[in-house]
Amino acid sequence: MNRTPEHAQAVLDEADCLHDAARVRAAYDQLAAAISRDYHDKNPLLLCVMTGGLHATSEISQRLNFALTIDYLHASRYRGDTQGSGLHWLRQIDAARVQGRHVLVIDDILDEGHTLVAIREALRALNPASLAVAVLADKQHNRRAAGAHAEYIGLTVADRYVFGCGMDYHEYWRQLPAIYAVKGL
Repeated sequence: MNRTPEHAQAVLDEADCLHDAARVRAAYDQLAAAISRDYHDKNPLLLCVMTGGLHATSEISQRLNFALTIDYLHASRYRGDTQGSGLHWLRQIDAARVQGRHVLVIDDILDEGHTLVAIREALRALNPASLAVAVLADKQHNRRAAGAHAEYIGLTVADRYVFGCGMDYHEYWRQLPAIYAVKGL
């Protein structure tokens, strides 16, 4: 696989835009409104799932006008590839940060959901007051892991290889403000 900046540019040049920047901003507004409704008086802990969730966590948290704290965890199945492998923890959250807190995990996409299922299990073991997941995108397919779900969903995307808004194409294009799909995938 060619993983050069030139190849990444060629992929972007041919990609299909699934949700433009205006639609993505509207989805972040809708997510923030729902989260504000449910968490404004709960002193929540927002947990960013690195690296993909960085974009969504930033966009959503900027729209929240109440007291909250933010931290991160880092678990991955992809590590730059297009297909997942075994779960790899790069940083787990400190138990004291979670215990008794209302925890909202924020990620870029719910795809097959293996990573989010493992994150939920790890966090439940730390006894939060409540635990929910927010994702910008929910990929539509029938390969979902048992128990994989998100309480807050911004957009749906087709069952294609998508990138932008935190999602990457071989580590490129996470910074794009719109969601694209690789041509032919």
